[in-house]
Parts: sequence; C-alpha cells; structure tokens
Amino acid sequence: MTHVVTDHCDGCRYTECVAVCPVECFHAAPERLYIDPDVCIDCGACVPACPVKAVVDQVDLDPAQRHWLALNRERAKTFPVQRGKADALPGAAERRLALGY
Repeated sequence: MTHVVTDHCDGCRYTECVAVCPVECFHAAPERLYIDPDVCIDCGACVPACPVKAVVDQVDLDPAQRHWLALNRERAKTFPVQRGKADALPGAAERRLALGY
C-alpha cells in the first residue's frame, strides 16, 4: 500500500506533507509533488498535513483517480527528492481557496 498525490497539488506544491514524512518519498516537480510508492511506508502522516487534501491513501482513491498511482510511480523517478519544507508556489493560496480549503 502507498499514498498518492492527486491533482489538488497542481499549482500549489505545499510541503507540509514532506515535513512530517519519516522517509524521503516525496519528489518535487516544478508544479507539484509526487510520492514514490516504493519508498512510502504507508504511515499516513502526510494525509492530514496537506492543506489542500492532495494526499490520499491508494485504497481511498475513486476509480476515476486510480491513474494517480501509476503517475506518481512514474513521475517520482524523474524528479529530485524534496527534503523538508519549502515555500508553496506563487498562487497557491488562491488555488487553495478555489479548491474550497
């Protein structure tokens, strides 16, 4: 089992999830984060930390969201590990409001 980052992270890239993660499974793309499922230990600490509810346990994915598991696996391999908290992207606060959080 693993957790995945969904489309709610697009344009935000909040890193509160990274700050609470006990392993280095988050990878930062220019516009978002991805989780490497081979490194994630399924502790769940990241889920409540995300201010836009972008991190989801794979078992809680709706059928229409299942593609995020493969996408996280694939894309995490192409971006560097995010170590620690960093500033959110410009416009993240507006995106958060648009998502209703």
